[in-house]
Amino acid sequence: MSNILEHHFEQTWEIYTSSWKAKTAAEKRNLFEKSLDQHCEYSDPLTITKNWDELLDYMVSFHQQIPGGYFDTYYFLAHNGQSIAKWKMKSGDDTIIGEGVSYGQYNKAGKLTRMTGFYPLPGQ
Repeated sequence: MSNILEHHFEQTWEIYTSSWKAKTAAEKRNLFEKSLDQHCEYSDPLTITKNWDELLDYMVSFHQQIPGGYFDTYYFLAHNGQSIAKWKMKSGDDTIIGEGVSYGQYNKAGKLTRMTGFYPLPGQ
């Protein structure tokens, strides 16, 4: 049974990460509906968001800084409503511009309630 849940969490994670690559706010919100609890919390070394609107604003800002930027997950593990993912941040032309690890928490419906990203800041 845990393999089935882990696979479900991985699918949810991939839908969520694809929202970073989506080009419009409407596309992002559509992906949020499929993968995120409405009151999910996102945090990384630069910000904390507490709902879809704040996360959407942060994603738009990310795309202004890195046009076409997105995250490519290359390692994923999950158990007991939690996951960890290793990823590469890529620019619009698929150049690797960073790497990091994220921790996720899921509700009983299998949607993400918390996403925490870890990565070195420039100069670290």
